Amino acid sequence: MSESHNNEPTLISTIADTVFKKIQSAIVEGNISPGSKISEPALAKEFGISRGPLREALSRLEACHLIERTPNVGARVVSLTPQHLVEIYLIRESLEGLAAGMAAENMTDKEIIELDELLGKHQEQIEQDQSYYQKEGDMDFHFRIVKGSKNSHLIDLYSKDLYHLIRLYRYQFGMVSKRVPRAFVEHGQIVDAIRQRDGELAQFLMTRHISASRKNVEKMISAHLSA
Repeated sequence: MSESHNNEPTLISTIADTVFKKIQSAIVEGNISPGSKISEPALAKEFGISRGPLREALSRLEACHLIERTPNVGARVVSLTPQHLVEIYLIRESLEGLAAGMAAENMTDKEIIELDELLGKHQEQIEQDQSYYQKEGDMDFHFRIVKGSKNSHLIDLYSKDLYHLIRLYRYQFGMVSKRVPRAFVEHGQIVDAIRQRDGELAQFLMTRHISASRKNVEKMISAHLSA
């Protein structure tokens, strides 16, 4: 009985982790619409779990800024707004530009080769379906660059406060567009600068790359809202 009781928190956390990932993917991929209300009873029924692990999962989603909770009102998925997007992308321009400059100094030769291999996989995807959906974590070019900075504070800030919101906006507006081929070329240029250990150039190219993406997504959102 004691052993079962001691294992209960671990079991709850494991269930919460699974549910967190499922809801996170559903939000990022648009299966749960931006701005929609989160129903705890409905989700508990859908996943066949108690409210305890569900609330832990929702707390993690709130920490990732994918949902917002209001006292006496409940939780909602974040809404996508042009102003919110601009704020995130402006931070990305500075943060990821800095990361690229540091990656040029700190990434190992092996890590740079692996970055090249990642772009090879992305090229195959683009040629196959003309989209540029990057899976989470090490399959994500931008995440790999930030990780390559080897700056723990920068990595922590990016992964906890921005990353999932970035993926949400990217999935909704930047995955399939006329800019996809150009964005891929720019990724290659950034890797070339990192390979040359030119931190100043890598930082400039990354900042310009994200700025161009921001302007493109702003146009797409504007067209979407007008329609």
